[in-house]
Amino acid sequence: MAIEMEKLVALCKRRGFIFQSSEIYGGISGFWDYGPLGVELKKNIKDAWWHDMVRNPPPGPDGKEIQMVGVDCAIIMNPKVWEASGHVGGFADPMVDCKKCKSRFRADQVAEATCPLKPSKRPGECGGELTEPRQFNLMFETYVGAVRDEENKTYLRPETAQGMFYNFRNVLDTTRVKVPFGLAQLGKGFRNEITPRNFIFRSREFEQMEMEYFIHEDADWDKCHKAWIEWCRQWLISVGLPESHLSLYAHPKEKLAFYSKGTVDIMFKYPFGVQELWGIAARGNYDLNQHATASGKPMDYFDEASKKKFVPHVIEPAVGVDRIFLAVLCAGYAEEEVKDEKGGVEKRTVLRLNPRIAPVKVAVLPLLKKREDIVRTAHAIRDELSRQWRVVYDDTAAIGRLYRRQDEVGTPYCVTVDVQTVGDTDKGESADGKVTIRDRDSMEQIRVPVGRLGAVFGELLGGARWADVAAGAASG
Repeated sequence: MAIEMEKLVALCKRRGFIFQSSEIYGGISGFWDYGPLGVELKKNIKDAWWHDMVRNPPPGPDGKEIQMVGVDCAIIMNPKVWEASGHVGGFADPMVDCKKCKSRFRADQVAEATCPLKPSKRPGECGGELTEPRQFNLMFETYVGAVRDEENKTYLRPETAQGMFYNFRNVLDTTRVKVPFGLAQLGKGFRNEITPRNFIFRSREFEQMEMEYFIHEDADWDKCHKAWIEWCRQWLISVGLPESHLSLYAHPKEKLAFYSKGTVDIMFKYPFGVQELWGIAARGNYDLNQHATASGKPMDYFDEASKKKFVPHVIEPAVGVDRIFLAVLCAGYAEEEVKDEKGGVEKRTVLRLNPRIAPVKVAVLPLLKKREDIVRTAHAIRDELSRQWRVVYDDTAAIGRLYRRQDEVGTPYCVTVDVQTVGDTDKGESADGKVTIRDRDSMEQIRVPVGRLGAVFGELLGGARWADVAAGAASG
């Protein structure tokens, strides 16, 4: 089912995933705040990437172990960094202005834009005249120190890569890494986008997950490039993106930068069209050479085997956290009709998030909140499971509504504590010490002893299939 972005945006606001920044003051275009559930989902995406990319990296194209280390570089850098990288002179988009309404548009997106005075018209079709395209630098300017002059002007970084390039020698000198090796970073970037759009897809403040993989100048860069493309594609599938929504786009040679050997984008089918999700670029040794020339500091590497120095080449997989965040929400969102408790039909909204990145792993729900023994047992279960996972307790509605609420925020499993769990002395019913586990996707339920919950969720949240765990519980 094709989802409507308006419904997804409404869910994000209603359930505390994403809020418009500065909303009480009218907001500010291109900036977003992540709410309680959003910050958990975003952190889980970043943690999964860091775990798989840095702490447990894949083998290299030659099958050998990859050395991978990380850095966390400053957002504000010496402006000479951006002069050397080419951002000051060339990091720009062509723009046009409407002489009638004074609005500004990207020249290459006029066909997609709408006139603010006449939304049914395109810019230039409303009676206003468009100016000739001119370049608009996307970097945010700021000033360091007490005086606001050209000498103290610098920029908010528009990407995280350059900090890794100018720290290349520092990393070599302070670690035991040898080429080939990877240098990874997670962090904020800022771009003064002319027309931020499509919710968090294109915004002015964003977060990147980026890695620079330094290889020998004579290495088979094409083989290495293809290996990282496939790793990135498989990683996206592992966190819940359907393979059918992913495709590859190889940049044609005439559109590549002069130093680039090749760039391939992993594309994702968003509700607003197929768009770039993850770019994997073979950048040669351009960046290291630029910083070596501009700074006068060497950026070469001494190879012990050949006893020669060379400037490494680099493969750069770079992805926006916010774009993955939006992609997993789009892929997981579903509306379906299900049977209610009375045998009728009701609509269910569900986020089928991969359990690894779901903001809440387990919800503990008491069937009767007026029974102190049930509530006490539910709290004890929540406290025990919270030692390992993000777990919530909720008793603010009937059980059916509680299930729907957790379905809508992507919680993969619910635990229900009922009368059977604790027994009923008034009726002479003894406790069975079991609780009900409900699976979000299938809505199937199994009874499990309280003492086995940790082990069962260790399996489920560790990647085991619900059907296999349910079969084991039934036979046990």
